[in-house]
Amino acid sequence: MPGRVASAAGGLLSYFTRHRTAANLLLLLLIVAGLFAAPRMRAQFFPDVIVETVSVSVIWEGAGPEEVDAGIVQLLEPELRAVEGVEETATQSVEGLATITLDFEPGWDMARATNDVQAAVDAETDLPEEAEEPEVTRGAWRDRVTDVVITGPVAVDQIGRLADELVDRLFAAGITRSTIRGLAAPETLVEVPSIELMRHDIAMAEIAAVLAAEAETAPAGDVSGGNTRVRTGVEKRSAASIAAIVLRSYPDGSKLTVGDLAEIRVEGADRERASFVGPHPAISLRVDRSDRGDAIEMEAGVRAVVAGMTPSLPEGVRIDLIQTQADYIAGRLDILLGNGLMGLGLVLGLLFLFLNARTAFWVAAGIPVAMLATAALMFAAGLTINMISLFALIITLGIVVDDAIVVGEHADFRARHLGEPPVLAAENAARRMAAPVFSATLTTIVAFYALVVIGGRMGHLIADIPFTVIAVLTASLLECFLILPNHMVHALAHSAKEHWYDWPSRQFNRGFRRFREGPFRRLMRLVIRGRYPVMAGCLLLLAVQVAAVIRGDVPWRFFNAPEERSVTGNFMMLSGADRADTAAM
Repeated sequence: MPGRVASAAGGLLSYFTRHRTAANLLLLLLIVAGLFAAPRMRAQFFPDVIVETVSVSVIWEGAGPEEVDAGIVQLLEPELRAVEGVEETATQSVEGLATITLDFEPGWDMARATNDVQAAVDAETDLPEEAEEPEVTRGAWRDRVTDVVITGPVAVDQIGRLADELVDRLFAAGITRSTIRGLAAPETLVEVPSIELMRHDIAMAEIAAVLAAEAETAPAGDVSGGNTRVRTGVEKRSAASIAAIVLRSYPDGSKLTVGDLAEIRVEGADRERASFVGPHPAISLRVDRSDRGDAIEMEAGVRAVVAGMTPSLPEGVRIDLIQTQADYIAGRLDILLGNGLMGLGLVLGLLFLFLNARTAFWVAAGIPVAMLATAALMFAAGLTINMISLFALIITLGIVVDDAIVVGEHADFRARHLGEPPVLAAENAARRMAAPVFSATLTTIVAFYALVVIGGRMGHLIADIPFTVIAVLTASLLECFLILPNHMVHALAHSAKEHWYDWPSRQFNRGFRRFREGPFRRLMRLVIRGRYPVMAGCLLLLAVQVAAVIRGDVPWRFFNAPEERSVTGNFMMLSGADRADTAAM
């Protein structure tokens, strides 16, 4: 007699088995929902992660690491540790710079945390006078889309202007997170020897105040309500203009200017660092994904902007995209589609050998249907297409069809060997397999859901794995118990007649029965008779594996580092080396 499940479940399963319209309507609904959701899911390299850190940095020009630690870090760190919600602190003292990073408890209000840190920093009044004002920065997650490199046989300042133009064009195209790297803005230095300060009895603070006042202009309102605006003063930012700034006027009519005291020089855009591609200077532009941005679409937008800018570039200048994260995402999507098609083909082939062609078709159809339903569930839950969720989809491709195989094979068994009518065989198969399949699925869900317990940034990063697996298994249950049984009715109705396309299946099953009743049965008889030596061999194999783990032959890693596509080399030059020495190295 077939087993029974709860009447509510049995009634629901029976209804969908006997009601063709309901089963096909649900099938159509899952397919349409998946086709609607899949193109609208955002593609990105990693899931969005809330960074629960706040950094405090203080610049102290000319101070050594020991002075920075004693004068800044030792004063600020105790105050910052007392901020509510701080879980851990990390400090770094280098020449001229102190950095304190605060990690807050998971789920803490980071806007409040940033304000509390700013208040604690403002309350500290014993910092060195020579140090600049502390800068409080809230940590933010940045998901790189691509790097853009501009290079060519032109001056570095011209490449900088091209980079500025590219940033403006990207912004106009809706790509707002772009950062220029490898190029510093030109800087005008005013150096006053101490002997000149003493000779003219003037302080650096007085000179700095005059320079700040002369370098700025102030708005003074509209003219007659028109569109013209008046600004008071004239900006003085060039070297010649700064040199002509008057510091003092004497009764005899003479004047003391900045040029009389100071040496003024303008350092170029490549004063601190220089980037090269081959012999030509270069500049790098990093493009990050916005919160709601799609990495693949953004990369396509960057390529379109670069293509529109390329015809106007000077001769020999080119713009290249490197480290494009969309390539990784597209590669994983290709793996997913390739594995899905391969799995579909293998399932069709194996089921076609063991069962009949119609049963094999409807069981294998569970793979695309379940995956489309998974896309709809992921979209509804706010999940995205990223490296983590794609990894979860790939590892569940082999699981998604298991439920359908169990239900479909049992329905075929009941029709062939128990002689049940197709409707009754499909209905009893669904009801008989409901409890074991549901319990097996539930144990898998519980096992993956344990990953949610992992806290911290890593826990947030891999949280898409359990949620994606749960969505896949839920979609698989819907397909194999509410859609498949009705289709199995029609497949079993045609299995009574021998069709020409089922000839390979009939021949394979004859050979399989001979193997099962012959060599396999004899092997199992030997295993049962020698159960104690077999058990001893299993224990020995287990002991060997445990010993390998204990000895360290099998290393443990929490997360394997992915293979990188680039090699980086750093060279530390001796004091006194110039740029030519660096280029030679």
